[in-house]
This record gives sequence, C-alpha cells and structure tokens, in this order.
Amino acid sequence: MEDFIELQIISTVKKILTSRINVMLCDMRFPVPTVEFGEYLGNYAVIPFVTLSSCERTEKERIIKLDAYSLTVVFTLPETPESELYCYAYSNAVSKAINENPSLCGVANRAVITGKKYISPQKANCGEGWQLVITMRVTIEEF
Repeated sequence: MEDFIELQIISTVKKILTSRINVMLCDMRFPVPTVEFGEYLGNYAVIPFVTLSSCERTEKERIIKLDAYSLTVVFTLPETPESELYCYAYSNAVSKAINENPSLCGVANRAVITGKKYISPQKANCGEGWQLVITMRVTIEEF
C-alpha cells in the first residue's frame, strides 16, 4: 500500500468504483457504461475524475485528532438521450457502495457523501455533456 494516507484514500475509492459499483451497474435492468481508469479508449465505459483536498476540521475533530478530507468524484458523460439516466444510476451506485463500506476498506474512520450535483448541458446538441459531481467527507484518526 502507499505510504501517504491521501494516496490510500484515492486508490481505495478507485478500487470501490471499479469493483463494487461495476457489479451494481451490471445488475441493473438497463445497460449502463462501466467505470474504468487508465488509458481506456472504448465507447462503453466512463472514466471518473477523483480529487482529494484538505477539509476544515471542527474544534472537536482537532481535539480528538481526526484529519478531515474532502473527496470529489466527477463523472462526465457525452450528451445522449440516456445520459441523465446514467447520472442517476452512478449516483445511486456510489451512494450504496459508500453506505455499505463507510470505512473505505479500513482506510478511513468514516466516509460520508455530503453532496450530489447533476449538471446538464447549457444548450442541447452543442457538444457539452452531462456531469455528476459527488462530494464526500472522509475522516481519519491521527496516530
């Protein structure tokens, strides 16, 4: 495993996205593109962008020595008739996966989804796609 906790968080979230979430997507009644990372060039997958930043800690978190991080996962989809439906499918799958595994496989004390934002194209058929932005708060106990 990586030395830095930040890298552990990002790699664990990517692992959850490509394993548990893909299983959920395959179990849906309609086909949804799977989640992939890396140099994927196919048309039937989506590559989410995962970013991590520090988050402001409460006084209680400072006293009990908890680090807090803000994690953002962005799904960008090309504009198709199904894009909005796909956004809802990814949102539902990520919510279920995080609720099933709030410790992120033991890396964190707790991960909680703090927001979801669905962004539609400004104008139809202009080349912009749909976006789903999921934000999470991840807390980790300092040692």
